[in-house]
Amino acid sequence: MTELNDINLAPTAAPRCWALIPCAGTGSRAGAAGPKQYQTLAGKPMVMHTLDAFAVVSRIDQTLVVVSPEDTFFQTPQALNASFLIAPCGGSTRAGSVFNGLNALLAEGAVAHDWVLVHDAARCLITPAQIDQLLDACLADEVGGLLALPLPDTLKVAQAGRVAATLPREGKWLAQTPQMFRIGSLIEALELAGDAVTDESSAIEAMGLSPKLVVGSAQNFKVTYPEDFALAQALLQSRQVECG
Repeated sequence: MTELNDINLAPTAAPRCWALIPCAGTGSRAGAAGPKQYQTLAGKPMVMHTLDAFAVVSRIDQTLVVVSPEDTFFQTPQALNASFLIAPCGGSTRAGSVFNGLNALLAEGAVAHDWVLVHDAARCLITPAQIDQLLDACLADEVGGLLALPLPDTLKVAQAGRVAATLPREGKWLAQTPQMFRIGSLIEALELAGDAVTDESSAIEAMGLSPKLVVGSAQNFKVTYPEDFALAQALLQSRQVECG
């Protein structure tokens, strides 16, 4: 008789890779009319540039976009007939939207040991090469990781609008997305961390794990403030000229 301890309980199927794009934000800091991820840049809504990058990465099995329940953008002609999935389960926080989206992925057939790459909808300058770079670095990693940049500038602590202290920049990084972790681990991490965390790595770190830092690009910035739109527009247009 085979003893239970002799059975290999590890998953037998190779893990798949999913992308999850939280897209339920209101864009209040951008000063735009309506959610910033739907503002037009270089001829198309910002989020469509983001989705285009993931669509050409062959190792991404499927992309799921998490929107707020009342969002109708993806019912418009410019977003119809796309290959990605839509989940109208956005929460009041980014962490809530990601958590709900992870459970939506499980409902679509994902399993706990599959990988998920969570990416900000407003980081519309992400490239397929950068996504592949993260996949190459993390697919064999026990924890997972994220794109990030070593901090290039001197870091100040402010108090009442004045400098209170200067921090050493050595060893400090600017977190970007995508951030890539196992679906099951990330669900557990977000359940424990709650809505306060602003990125997935923070939740994983709170479990005592150390995500891998993968050097990203300065162009992979998050469009947040009004002046960011002009820069993103110029960079996207320059890429179109190069490809044209």
